[in-house]
Amino acid sequence: MSNAMLAREVGIAESTCLVRVRSLRERGVVRGIHADVDPVAVGRPVEAMIAVRFGGHRRSHFEQFTEEVPQLPGVLGAYHVSGAIDYYVHVATESADALRDFVLDHLTNRPGVLHAETSLIFESLRGRGTMTRPDDEGGPEEEREERA
Repeated sequence: MSNAMLAREVGIAESTCLVRVRSLRERGVVRGIHADVDPVAVGRPVEAMIAVRFGGHRRSHFEQFTEEVPQLPGVLGAYHVSGAIDYYVHVATESADALRDFVLDHLTNRPGVLHAETSLIFESLRGRGTMTRPDDEGGPEEEREERA
């Protein structure tokens, strides 16, 4: 969304909007601005979530995994989680064969990895929720109503 559209959406001047967005980026609140790319449109129609479980919890294995896996082609995200699974890796590949090869070549052969279980993603829905601090009272719409 352009700065002009964002300013219009939240009901402030474009210059004010630009200053606020820059401030959010400088403070690390906004970590980046990303394109929402359709994997099918770029030749990667097979999406999967791969649950990875480590056999032990050696810090070096986790550090290597954390550093290297997000950089692999086709990885859309990697999530270190609690519970029986240690990581979920979200990937998009060009075929089922490429998905199998990805798991075998890049995940199951890693030091410490005990098990990888692949779940195909049939549909991906992106949330449109807003991120606000817990102490904020309402979002931009409520703020506009209060000013009116």
